[in-house]
Amino acid sequence: MTKDSENLRSRAERFLKLHQEPPILVLPNAWDAASARIYEEAGFPAIGTTSAGIAFSMGLPDGERIRFEEMMIAVSRIASAVRVPVTADIEAGFGYTPEATAASCREVLRAGAVGVNLEDASRDASQPLVDPALHSEKVRAAREAAAKERIHLVINARTDVFLRSVGEPQTRLGEAVRRANAYRDAGADCLFVPGVSDSETIERLVREIGAPVNILASPEAPPVSQLERLGVRRVSLGSGPMRASLAFLERMANAIRAEGTWQTLEQAIPYAELNRLFERKS
Repeated sequence: MTKDSENLRSRAERFLKLHQEPPILVLPNAWDAASARIYEEAGFPAIGTTSAGIAFSMGLPDGERIRFEEMMIAVSRIASAVRVPVTADIEAGFGYTPEATAASCREVLRAGAVGVNLEDASRDASQPLVDPALHSEKVRAAREAAAKERIHLVINARTDVFLRSVGEPQTRLGEAVRRANAYRDAGADCLFVPGVSDSETIERLVREIGAPVNILASPEAPPVSQLERLGVRRVSLGSGPMRASLAFLERMANAIRAEGTWQTLEQAIPYAELNRLFERKS
């Protein structure tokens, strides 16, 4: 066992425990090393990556349009920049087969991350979700690949029933629960159901899914304190912070272009402060 593998194993155990014990895990999502360090400095106990944010930062759309090797370079830079556990959003696994997903998860561990998001969305508009049996096999393959490395990779299995508005509205809750519980039985540690924001639906998801539930933060979602009362174990910020940062940049660019003034620069983090932040070695 090398020192690096011991460190990875320790981070994985810490990350898993954050899903099992109070308080609720609020997981911010980074798109580069700088955003990860800002989150760590703010005191978050773990950090996720955002596939959309990383893709956007490279001038690409989301949806596995980025090369997997480039995604892993970004994940590695984020994981190397912080001391807290990092989990990687690898979308649908960057492969259609369980074997490809297993290979992707091995690369995630090599990049220094100790968790993954695996979504059941397809790239076929006529069939927006993959068969739950196939996704269950991908989850199982990810679990077995990590077990061979003697590391408990924290698997956050995501179903996009609500996010993609699959089926009639009255059927979505039952379908999301059915899929989530199948992924749980395949070895997932946490079940991610993005696209829900009303308390009644969230409460039912928590009650009917026999594992920690992950909700996506949105302006419409309940605050952290209420989500915790509802029994949610993890809430992710997703690409929201990255998009909010770009919204500020857009306003600043338009103000400078239209008015020729620099007042928006007053909100910048001082140069010396950022320099000190990044001088620290992880």
